[in-house]
Amino acid sequence: MIYDSKCTLCESSVHWIIKNDKNKHFKFLSAHSRLGKNYLLKYNLDPDDLETVTLIRNDIAYIKSDAVLETAKELDGSWKLFYIFKIIPRFLRDKIYMYVSRNRFKLFGDKEKCILPEDDIKDRFI
Repeated sequence: MIYDSKCTLCESSVHWIIKNDKNKHFKFLSAHSRLGKNYLLKYNLDPDDLETVTLIRNDIAYIKSDAVLETAKELDGSWKLFYIFKIIPRFLRDKIYMYVSRNRFKLFGDKEKCILPEDDIKDRFI
């Protein structure tokens, strides 16, 4: 998963996913890193457009609400149930996603730089 590591909401979401992903399905990569930018370019995504999280699974890049729902599908517990929202047309789901994304710094704040992960979760970051 490629995320905006300077975004408080994004970083909090990563830690929340780690907590709810006991089987360690996900690894995380900062979109600000050289490797993160290279991955985005590989999938024909703009590395300067940080308004979406990107989930890469089975060589497919999922963005916006698709990335969120594909992530929920793999989490432990009842979070899998959120995948049912896939029946809502993507353009509607993505409108909601983009509203939150465009307002995330105003609502949740931002950071000057990314914070290094604690030792107990370092293996989850690329």
